Order: sequence, then C-alpha cells, then structure tokens
Amino acid sequence: MKRTKNKQIIGLITALLFCCSLAEAKVKLPVILSDGMVLQREKPLKIWGTADKGEVIEVTFKGNASPTAVKGGKVKSRFSTVTNADGSWEVALPPLKPGGPYIMQINDQVLNDIYIGDVFLCSGQSNMELPVRRVAEAFQEEITTYNNEKIRHIIIPKEFNFHEPQSDVSATGWKGLNQENVPNFSAIAYFFAKSLIEKSNVPVGLINASWGGTPVQSWISEESLADYPYYLNEKRLYENDDYLRQIKQLESQNFMHWNNTLYKGDPGLHESTPWYAKDYDDSTWENKDLFSTDWNNNGLNPINGSHWFRKDIDLTADWSNEDATLRLGYIIDADSVYVNGVFVGTTSYQYPPRIYNVPAGLLKEGKNNITMRIISNNGAAKVVHDKPYKLIGSNGEIDLTGNWKYRLGTPMPQAPGMMFFCYKPVGLYNAMIAPLKNLAIDGVIWYQGESNVSTRNEYTSLLSKMIADWRKTFDNPTLPFYIVELADFLEPDNPARPAWAEMRAIQAKVAETNENTYLITNSDTGEWNDIHPLDKKTPGQRVAAKVLENQ
Repeated sequence: MKRTKNKQIIGLITALLFCCSLAEAKVKLPVILSDGMVLQREKPLKIWGTADKGEVIEVTFKGNASPTAVKGGKVKSRFSTVTNADGSWEVALPPLKPGGPYIMQINDQVLNDIYIGDVFLCSGQSNMELPVRRVAEAFQEEITTYNNEKIRHIIIPKEFNFHEPQSDVSATGWKGLNQENVPNFSAIAYFFAKSLIEKSNVPVGLINASWGGTPVQSWISEESLADYPYYLNEKRLYENDDYLRQIKQLESQNFMHWNNTLYKGDPGLHESTPWYAKDYDDSTWENKDLFSTDWNNNGLNPINGSHWFRKDIDLTADWSNEDATLRLGYIIDADSVYVNGVFVGTTSYQYPPRIYNVPAGLLKEGKNNITMRIISNNGAAKVVHDKPYKLIGSNGEIDLTGNWKYRLGTPMPQAPGMMFFCYKPVGLYNAMIAPLKNLAIDGVIWYQGESNVSTRNEYTSLLSKMIADWRKTFDNPTLPFYIVELADFLEPDNPARPAWAEMRAIQAKVAETNENTYLITNSDTGEWNDIHPLDKKTPGQRVAAKVLENQ
C-alpha cells in the first residue's frame, strides 16, 4: 500500500512537471513585437523569438484584409520554421505592402492591431526625448484636435548595460496617436510623423530610443570604439554590477544628508510663522529685481542652498471663482511655490517650464501672496529672463516681473555630485539599440550633440563611427540618417557661442562625408535662454520633407 501511494505521488509530481514544461514551451516574443506595432513596408522582415528546442513555429496573418506577400511566385500569408538547438527561432517574411490593421498569430500568441508602414528609429538626447506635453501650450490647438491611429510610438525603456549587447528590452508597448497617449510622444517625432503621413498616407512607426544628456559614445558598440582606448577603459570601470550599486547607494545617502541638512537649517521652514505664509511680515526683506544676479553670490562665489522670494499682488473678486495658471519661466536649479500659504507645485531641476495650477478658491479679492523657495545645488541660482512670469486667468494676466521681496534662507556647500551611468560609453548601445537589431527600419532621426560640444574635436569621427555601427547592427549599409542640427543657444556675447557654431559645422561635415546622411537645418528655431527650444514642429516637418524626397 505504501509503495502504491509513493508511485501515485511520483506520478502526480511527474504530471505537474510535464504541465510546467508545456507552459514553458509557449512561444516567447521580444517586447518590440507586440500589439499595435508597425512593421516596415516593402522590405524583407524578420519575426523572431524563443520556444522549446525543435518546436515548429507558424506565423500567420489574419483578418478580413490580411497582408499578402509573393514568395516563389505564390501569394502567401503563412510562414513556418523550427527552433534551433538553443530554442531561438526566426521567420523571414518577404516585403509587404502598407496597410492594416492586421492580426498576426504565432503558434499560441496573437498580436492585434498591426500596421505595415514606415518605421523610424528616433534617438539622441533630451531634444529628441522632449515630450509633446512640454510643447503643448505653444501648439495647443493642433495637438488637441489631432488623432491618428495609423501613427504609433514606442518608448524604449531607459537602461544601460556594460557587459554585452542585450537581446531584449524591458516591458513597454506601442501606443496609437490619440489624446490619451500623445502627451508622451517625442515632440519632434510627433510633428515629423504628422507631416509625413499627411503627404504619404502610409502608417508610421516611431521607436523612441533617447535619453537626456547622453553623449554620442554612449550609443556606440564596444567594437566600434576600438580606436578610443580611453572610452573603452571608462566603460570597463563600470562592468561590475556590485560596484555600480555601491556608488548609487552612497550617492543616495550623500544627497539625502545634504537635503536633510538644508531642510533643518532653513529658517523659512521652521520659524513660528513660515516664510511662505500669506500674512508673513516681510517688511525687513530686501527688494530685488527678479532677474538681478546680486542675490545669488557673496560678491565672489555663488551661494548654494535656499533663496526665498515673495510678491504681493492685488486681485478683484472674480479671480477667486475659477482656476488660474501660474507661469514662472525657467529657474536654476529647483523651486517650490506657494500661493497664499498653500503649496501649488515644485520642479526638481532647471529645464522644465514652471507651469503650476492654482485651484479655484485659493485666490481672494484684495491682497494675495506668491512665494518661491529656490534651491541652488551648485553654480549660481538664477531666474532666467525672456520667459513668461505671470498669473493667468480668464479675466486676464498679472505680470510678475519686477521687484520681489528677497531673503537668503540657508547657505550650503555644493550638493554632492552624481554619477550618470547612462553617460558612459557603450552602455546605451548594449541596452537600447542592440535589442532592436532584427527590425527593418526606414531610417534614423538623430538629434544629439549638446553633450559633445566640449569635445567637439572628436565628434566627426565618433558620429561617423556610430552611423557605420548602426548600419552594421541593422544589416543595412545604406540606412538613411537624418541629423537634426543643434538649435541656436546662448546670448550673443556669451563666450561659449562660437563652440556651438563649430559643432553645427561639424554636424554638417558628418552629413557631407557619410553616404545617405542628411543635415536637417535647425539653428533658426533656437531660443538663447533655453537649450530645449519649444519649436519642434519646424525641424519635424523638415525631416519629413527630406524623407519624402528620398522615397
């Protein structure tokens, strides 16, 4: 009886293991091949993934208007293969005509809402990454009235890897262009796709692999940096994952201690009446023009830490009945803002525009107060002029420039530095470009260079190597590259301006000396006081025009 019972248990375990193995045998697809994707038209395609060794893989297009392909003189919509010894598989599809939406079934996996169209890899640093929500106010009418499900956008997760090229990316997904999704689209990619599809009527897929502040060497493979031992050794410094974790842990502790010290030492937060209170007596504070620079230093060196500004404004009763918007331009480095003693918003770093909602009822008839607590981490704090500083309501606008009351909160040493691993060589190529290598794409839109201005003497070589590198990765020696010229930046008398002009000349040289590489003029869209100009429509449309010219 006992032996029989043991046999039953063993049989049950065996059955469970068999069921688990069946579950594991399911086809696994890379993240980029998912619902809503766009596949490149009229070019040979690959569909790939993993399953059990020796498993038969069938790829079938379904739907009332399934795409068809001519292979060996016959029209086909079903393709098959068998997995390799390691479980990997790849199905080759012949060129397909544009259209959709379609359904693709791969054994037990079903992918819905697929389009065949033109696919573009949109990469670079923050001016490529900059989302539509940052420019929505400047182009509000056309953005809020435009939807087009034939335009798809996927954001490749921001990851780095210093070990080897990766085969997949972390979870993400394709999104159609509608009012729910559009705020997260790359702004320049959005305007590019909108202009392109209006003229070609072909679906557009946008693969957004970008990361603010990153230099070109982050996006190049180790193999292609062979002539740069400095960068290879810099990369090798970070191949130990435990070492990276230790650095980040120490950074986190250092920054936490700095902020705790700042908080505890700031009298504006701890006096019996905090400095942001509506009726706080600021009569002894200094009067300072908002854009002056005599408050951010001691006459020689910048003062880091907290700086407080207060301004009283008079309003009529109708301001209290509705929401208002507070625009506070561009502040270096961070800020927290209060209206009548109530916190209304904060921004943790210098680049985003300060746009804070003031809810109905917070503003009152008569005197109202706006208080800014500005944090300077390192360098000189600043309120940048030629940006909007105003309170906006349906009844009009209140200008907030001019004199404010000012008082230093607490001076601090510079905030501890941070290590940005995404800036290091090879890491982004391995994690964000290599996993896409099996895709067919129509071209690359590259908006980058701001972070290489200081090392521009080597940019011609580095960018040319990256172009050759990616063409090899995507197995397309003539893959088009569209280089977006850096926008004009800095005041006319700023000594750094010539370096930016030189960088634009270098970008032009790369376009001239590399086949199928095009410079998209963009210097005229710049804003002297913003490294992220809002006009992403003009360069987007120019890229589209060049793509159409080449098709």
